Amino acid sequence: MTESTSLNGSKWHLLAGIVMALLGIYVWFNPVASLVGLALYLGICFIIVGAAYLTVSFSFQSGWYLLVGILDILVGIIMVANLGITAASLPVIFALWCLAVGVIQLTASFRLKKEGLSWSWSLAAGILGILFAFLILGNPLVGAITITTLMGLYILLYGLIEIGEYFMIRRLEKL
Repeated sequence: MTESTSLNGSKWHLLAGIVMALLGIYVWFNPVASLVGLALYLGICFIIVGAAYLTVSFSFQSGWYLLVGILDILVGIIMVANLGITAASLPVIFALWCLAVGVIQLTASFRLKKEGLSWSWSLAAGILGILFAFLILGNPLVGAITITTLMGLYILLYGLIEIGEYFMIRRLEKL
């Protein structure tokens, strides 16, 4: 690889990093648009996963895969066709997920305690998950802010890591 090829490759890290960092900040300041974008993304993912299940169902002669594929495609189409409703329901879906995980962690902590293993962190995480779920269910705006804050933070950090890789590649090229 020539030096100019390597340098051009590292410029993509810088460009990607800047774009992602700006997108992360955009997500923070535009939570409604971000939730709608996430709803569209999830709807498309359901359609793609459903199509994959549908395809696999014919290979394995599986009625269950066929059913899951059809359901996923239908859910995906409903999500994409009703982006506003999907975006508005994401905090509730997130809350139900937190509740389920919290209950599982709480239950697991008692099993860990019974087996003489470290259990306090699992107990604390379970209780916090359950409390957080009820907080979101009581005020879905908290869930919407949480989802977009976490999305924005992840995207921003991803961008900063890409920018860091650019400078690392530049430094390595000078050695």
